[in-house]
Amino acid sequence: VQLVESGGGLVQAGGSLRLSCTASGLTFDDYVIGWVRQAPGKEREGIASYSSNGGNIYYAESVEARFTIPSDDGKNTVYLQMNNLKPEDTADYFCASGPRFTAYRGRVYIANADHFTHWGQGAQVTVSS
Repeated sequence: VQLVESGGGLVQAGGSLRLSCTASGLTFDDYVIGWVRQAPGKEREGIASYSSNGGNIYYAESVEARFTIPSDDGKNTVYLQMNNLKPEDTADYFCASGPRFTAYRGRVYIANADHFTHWGQGAQVTVSS
């Protein structure tokens, strides 16, 4: 399994950024693809997850209503659209994947990102005030 990320960078507070993650080496419908972030000195936080089998989407409370996770299933690609960014969103952002098992598995991955089994290389997002 390989997850290749792109995007990230520096943006002012209130701005937007989009990350992309293209998965290969897996059957897309059998996996949950998610986004995890880790800010300096803080623990990893699962923030969004998507399953193409059923279209199940889950968000962490910290990003709900500001971030979305659109996808292009035909390209095995998932995006993280980040709007109204805040300085506290500054972190390294990782694409991750894990087996779907059930329609609710995405919630498990958000609650504990360590359950993801494969990881992308990460992208740095810096939000200036």
